[in-house]
Amino acid sequence: QVQLVESGGGLVQAGGSLRLSCQGSGFTISRYRMSWYRQAPGKERELVAGIRSTGSSTDYADSVKGRFTISRDNAKNTVYLQMNSLKPEDTAVYYCHAQIVLHDYWGQGTQVTVSS
Repeated sequence: QVQLVESGGGLVQAGGSLRLSCQGSGFTISRYRMSWYRQAPGKERELVAGIRSTGSSTDYADSVKGRFTISRDNAKNTVYLQMNSLKPEDTAVYYCHAQIVLHDYWGQGTQVTVSS
């Protein structure tokens, strides 16, 4: 059974940092593209960052480029999102995502709140 469990969210002041973790089980994360999405109140869910299954190619939303870094520890079957220079507009629920055989899997989400 595929599961994604996020952790690491919390309350931080503007300019601070957080590191989110996404522990995968029931599948091997290195074989699939892994992504982080976020959804702010009243807004649609949006792609924040992704990392390909092969090599270390990554992509980011323009709003987080240069501030966020996605990475993967295959030995721990875990994906991370390092978030630096956080802004109030980064406040959202952050979700880990994997697409496996055309099926979308989501974690339960972790709340990130950035105070000004």
